[in-house]
Parts: sequence; structure tokens; C-alpha cells
Amino acid sequence: AWSFYEGKAKAVVGLSGDTSKRKAVIADRMVEILLHYADRTLKKCPDQGKIQVMEQHFQDVVPVIVDYCLLLQRTDLLFNQIYDKMSENSVAKGIFLECLEPYILSDKLLGITAQVMKDLLLHFQDKNRLENMEACIVHMDITSLDIQQVVLLCWENHLYDAMIYVYNSGMNDFISPMEKLFKVIAPPLNAGKSLTGTVLLPLKDCCLAGRAYPLGDIPEDLVPLVKNQIFEFLIRLHSTEGSVDEEVYPHIRTLLHFDTREFLNVLALTFEDFKNDKQAVEYQQRIVDILLKVMVENSDFTPSQVGCLFTFLARQLAKPNNTLFVNRTLFDQVLEFLCSPDDDSRHSERQQVLLELLQAGGIVQFEESRLIQMAEKAEFYQICEFMYERELRYDKIIDCYLRDPVRKEEVFNYIHNILSMPGYSAEEKQAVWQKALEHIEDQFLLFQFLRSLLDPREGINQDLLHLPPHVTEQFIELLCQHSPDHVLETLKVLEYCRLEETIQITQKHQLHEASSYLLEKKGDIHGAFLVMLERLQSKLLMLTQDDGGSAELPLLESIEDTLMKTIALCQRNSHNLNQQQREALWFPLLEAMMSPQKLSALKSLTMQVLNNMAAFIALPSILQRILQDPVYGKGKLGEIQGLVLGMLDTFNYEQTLLETTTNLLNHDLHWSLCNLRASVTRGLTPKQDYCCICLQQYKRRQESADEIIVFSCGHLYHSLCLLSKECGAVSKDVMRWMCYKCNSSNKGGKLSENFSELKKGSGTSLAQVSLPGCWLGSESALDPQQIQAFDQLCRLNRGTSRLALLTELSRSGEKHGLLSVSHGDSASSVFQNETFQLHLAPPPLMDD
Repeated sequence: AWSFYEGKAKAVVGLSGDTSKRKAVIADRMVEILLHYADRTLKKCPDQGKIQVMEQHFQDVVPVIVDYCLLLQRTDLLFNQIYDKMSENSVAKGIFLECLEPYILSDKLLGITAQVMKDLLLHFQDKNRLENMEACIVHMDITSLDIQQVVLLCWENHLYDAMIYVYNSGMNDFISPMEKLFKVIAPPLNAGKSLTGTVLLPLKDCCLAGRAYPLGDIPEDLVPLVKNQIFEFLIRLHSTEGSVDEEVYPHIRTLLHFDTREFLNVLALTFEDFKNDKQAVEYQQRIVDILLKVMVENSDFTPSQVGCLFTFLARQLAKPNNTLFVNRTLFDQVLEFLCSPDDDSRHSERQQVLLELLQAGGIVQFEESRLIQMAEKAEFYQICEFMYERELRYDKIIDCYLRDPVRKEEVFNYIHNILSMPGYSAEEKQAVWQKALEHIEDQFLLFQFLRSLLDPREGINQDLLHLPPHVTEQFIELLCQHSPDHVLETLKVLEYCRLEETIQITQKHQLHEASSYLLEKKGDIHGAFLVMLERLQSKLLMLTQDDGGSAELPLLESIEDTLMKTIALCQRNSHNLNQQQREALWFPLLEAMMSPQKLSALKSLTMQVLNNMAAFIALPSILQRILQDPVYGKGKLGEIQGLVLGMLDTFNYEQTLLETTTNLLNHDLHWSLCNLRASVTRGLTPKQDYCCICLQQYKRRQESADEIIVFSCGHLYHSLCLLSKECGAVSKDVMRWMCYKCNSSNKGGKLSENFSELKKGSGTSLAQVSLPGCWLGSESALDPQQIQAFDQLCRLNRGTSRLALLTELSRSGEKHGLLSVSHGDSASSVFQNETFQLHLAPPPLMDD
């Protein structure tokens, strides 16, 4: 039907006359069809089941009705007869209203009857789809709306964009919606709350090129009027319904609090757009005066906000066609405000604000010498750099970097850039170089320079540096002064320093751990130990003098840390010392920990010393030293009863552990040997009853010289067949055989090589020789082939020597403590050998 209506049908039969008449006839017919379709839609609606079923039914049919009504341009039919029919069913009515939304948003449906529009808004409100409702309102023809109802609806639901649209488009009123918005945002802003939103957008659009908000344009004849109304609104001394104590110029004040930077950007664009309008120029000066009065005379604004104002003013004053006047003394007041605050808060913010002000052209408003003086006093070193760079005094900028704690370490990059980049004269570079040399004597600066030069973690390739040792030692000296906590970790990665001189430096600064590390590196183990022991004893003395004070817990943690490092030092070096030298380390450490035994925490730490030293010192020697101590030799053994009993428990535990381990290993060895013997002494079972070379059954060949050869792999051969394949040879008057099938396939065809080895008596094949129907040989001893088979089986199941295991366990049992694992020489220990492994798999099962 639609093709007929558009005249696109290939053949039209029975219709005559011009196109307009034909379209009218078709249109009337289609209207009848649509009405009939609407009736049928309602009658065929499922009256049972879930609501979703009804919704799906109407979603399938109602959009078709709406589409065709709009295509026929019959909105009267759509919003009267069709809508009345759809309204009989609430579900159909809702689907109908939702079908209108995409046509409204695409501006294909501008006019809607007041009743339908009212129902549409109420529907969106019931569905809580306020954003959809607002989007539809701003696309509607305002004449189809009940303005009072829509404004009330928008205000109640905070749909400010739609409300502004109705006021602007329906009543040409651009001020009333602004007043309503200010009533909303002013109270929370005055209470110090921050808000976000689009309150500045309608102001911007109305002030600029005559655009309406949020869509369309203001009628051209209304643009000057709207502009003047907005300016008058902004410069009002008081709001229409303001309270008695309301501050002056509330509208500008509110906008400044709402978003200072954005409001000033709006004004800047406005000033640019109306620069040739005399009336607008007067408004601009008036607004600038109000801005200064509101912000400079009020303490409610932050330095950043005040800075935004004067940056805005500096940009306006720097324009060639500027007509604004700003009292220069106000800029001096702002300079004082930013450089001389009541406190030191917002320092970086105030410096950044002043820097933006200067870069925007505000520098012409200040006396430069006074500006530099104020900036130095306020420690605004970036401001000083900005001023010195204008004067090409690059050497003075080095002072700015060095005095600025934030950018001090960037001074080297700055010096490098000045000296290496083009654009600077030889005199300027010389001045910078001379200034750098003057400051290089500064100790902290020298320290930073040397650290960046020498510390491998800074990324410098030390292989490229061939500095004398005293330079590295000077760096260590400075590191001890300025960063003592990093000395030890730096020494571990630093090269090119003399040990003796570096030890003297760390000892001078009383860095005990660093000194101990260097003494150990030098080879003076006892000296390194004494340094750590002295440090430990001083902390123990402090603990005994503390008498349970508040510093006890941190001190105990410090003692434990030092003790663990001392134990680690003793463990690392005990392997390379004799018994007397070991005792010279461990016994003084034990005595130091046992002297103050009142605290339980120290007893547990002492037990750690005992357990660790038991790996290197014999247990009787430890007990003898404890009993010979003069303190405990006078009847005070009760104080160390727990330590002694703990040592005895450790000894008993390790003895039981050693005996159990030995028994397990002996049982394992016996079991393995029994299974090995059973494997090599039992008979062989052929896999087949034919020769693997000639493929004939061995019983059918009865040549007297022929024997049957059966290998341990299960393959069977005639001896003559093996000889034909060169798999047999006489060695030391004994016939040696090799399995042809296994060696030719598994050895990659290297049969000749294997055969040569066989002739030498080192062949690896396993074989048993038999006569037809019986095994060769009646001796009880193993023949050579059986010996070879046994050797190979042993090699396959061979692990670490049981004797070596038992010896190692026995040795460790004599030395081990309860809480310590053996720290014996890893090179000589079978447990540390990379090839050490336990063969825990059972021996292969033998077929019956």
C-alpha cells in the first residue's frame, strides 16, 4: 500500500487519475486499515499471564501504528482517535507514549497536544526517567506545553535545563531562571560547600553570541536586550528577595565561589565578543571594579582564587586595545597578599599563582626590584628564576635551585643544559661555570654530585670511571655525615675504595655494622666480631639500666636485630676456622647473652645462640664452659636450668633422630640388595618362540653348531644368525654376544661401534646362552653375560653411597642443634651435591 501511495509500484491496476487523487484515495484507505489494525491490536491482546507478555505484544504492534501515522503526516489521527483507543489499555498507553520519544529527540515530532504532552511527562515521572523527560522538553514546541505545569514539574524534580528552556523560549525571560538557580546554589556555597553543575553555561551562552540554552539561538533582535539584562543582573547590589544581612553584589560573589576560574573565563570571552560595544565596555569596567571590591576586600577567597582574578586582569590590561583601568596599587596589595601571608600554608599554591600572573603579562604592573626582593623573602625561587631569566642572569638562577628544597637536585641538569645547548653566549656560559665551581665546595652539594657519579645504583657505568681512591673515600665520608643509614648497602655495591682507610672512616663515625662488614671483607673475622659484640653489649647494658621503662620493647627489638647479625657473622666464618678460633667467637657471644638473665625474652635469644653454636662447638665443651663460669659456679645454676635442660633435650632428640635414620637406611639397603639379587638370578623368559633375525621357530632348526641365545631384554636369536649380523665375538676365550635388535634400533644404527666395544670386553649387552631346549652351563657361578647384566642393573639403580649418607648423618648428628640445620662445607657434603637424589621407586616387577 505504501508503494502505491508513493507511486513506486511497478503496476497499478484499477486506479486512474492524477497522482494527488490517487494518494488521497490510498491515504483514506490506509487510515481505515490503521483504525482497524488498532482495534484488532486491543482485541487480540493476551488477557492472561504475566505483564511482560502484554508489554511484548504492544511493543510489536504499536510502533507500526505510530510510524504509519507520521509517514502519512496525520498527527491529528495519531493524537486523537488512535490515542483514545490506546488509552483504553494502560499497558498500550505506556508503550504508545514511549514510542514518541525518539521522534521528539530527532525533531521529527515538534507539536503534541497538551493532553498527550501532559500524559507523557507524567508517564516519565512515574517511571523515574527524569533525564528522558528533560531531553524531550527541550526539543518540544513550547506552544504545545502547559508552561505553568511544566515549570512546576521541572522545579520539583531539579530539571534546571528544561526549566531555563521553557522560560527562555516560551516567555523570552532570561533572568527569572537565573534568579531561581541562584536561590538554589547560594545557601550551600555561603556555608562553605563545593558544588558542581552547569549554572555557568546559560550565563555563558546568553552573554556571548546570542545562543539560547541549551539548544537553538536567541532571536537576533533580542540579543542586545538579553546581553544588557544579564549584565544588569550580575551587577545588582542585592538580590530581589535578599535578607537584611546579605553581602553586596551577591550574584557575582556566588559565581566566584561556585567556580572562580570558569566564571572569569566566561567574562574574558564576553569582553572579547563585545569589545566594540560602548555600553558593554562600561559594563566591563563596572564588573571589574565589583570583582576587585568583592575579592580583595574579603578574606573568604583562597590565594588561588585571588590569583585567578589578577591573572585575568593582567591578560585584559596587556591587550593592545585595552580600555579597562585598574589601580596599580591593587597589584601591590596582591603581591603583599601572596608573598606575606599570615602563615606558611599554601606556599607552593601561592608561588604558582604569582608565576601565572607574571607569565600572563602582569609583570608590567610591578616594580621588578621590589618583586625580586619580595619573592626571595617568601622563598618563591621559581619567581626569582623567572625574573633572572628575563635579565639573562643565568648564574643567579643556580642560587635559586640550590636554595629551593624542592628543586635542589635538578641544579646539575640546569647547569648541563646551559653549558651544552645553543642559544647562550660564551660570557653567559662562563658565568654559569664559574658559579658552579664556587658552589661545588658546598659539602652537601658535593655529596650529591659524588653519589650520582659513584653509586652504581644511580646508573653510572663504573668501568668508565678511573677515579683515585681518595675520591671514593671522600664520598664515603660525606655519606656517613649526610645519609648514615645507607652506608652499609652502598659499601656492598661500591668498588674502588681502600679497605683500611674506609674502615677508619666508618669507625670515626661509629657506624658499627659498616665497620664490621669491612673488617670481615678484609679477613679480620675476630675484629669484625668484636665490633658487633661491643655494640650488642652496650645495648644489653642499656636494657638492664632501663628497669622496665617505656623504651624496653624497641630496645629488645634492636638487641634481637644486632644478635641475629652477629650470629650470621659467626656462622659464615666458622667453617674456615679451627676449634680454638670458633670458641673465641661463640663463647664470648654466649657469655654476653647469659650475663643479664632476668628477662624471659633474653632467655629465648640465648637459646638461639646455643642452638646455632651447637653446629660448630661440641656439646660437652659448651656445658663445661657454662659450669666453669664463676657466676654459675657458686650455686646459681638454677638461673640457667632451663638452658641446660633445653640443650640436653636437643641432644636426646638428635640422638633418637640419628638412630632412627640409620635403621631406616639399613632396612632400605637390605631390601634393595635382596631385590637386586632376586632380579639377576632368576631365569629369562623369551618374548617369542622364534628368532628375531630369521623369524623361524628355534625348535625347527637342529644344526649341531647352532645354539639359542636369549637376552635379558626378552629377544631370542640363533647363534649363527647373530654371528651373521656380527653380534658375537670372542674376548679372553669367552664368547660375548650383543642383542642385534636393541642395539640397531636404540643406538641409532651404530652396531659396528658397539661391536668393537664388545670385542674389547666392555660391551653393554646382556645375554644368556642356551642349547636347544636347555640353558647352557651348569656352574653355580655367574657367567660373563650374567655379570654384565648385573652390572648394568646396578648402574640403573645406583644412588648416593649409603656409607657416605651414614657418615654425613653421623657427623651432622654430632654437631646439629635442635633449631639449626647443618652449615657444613657445601662442597664436601653429599646432601649439597647437585647430583644427589633419592631413588625411592620400587624395583621392577618380574613376570612369573
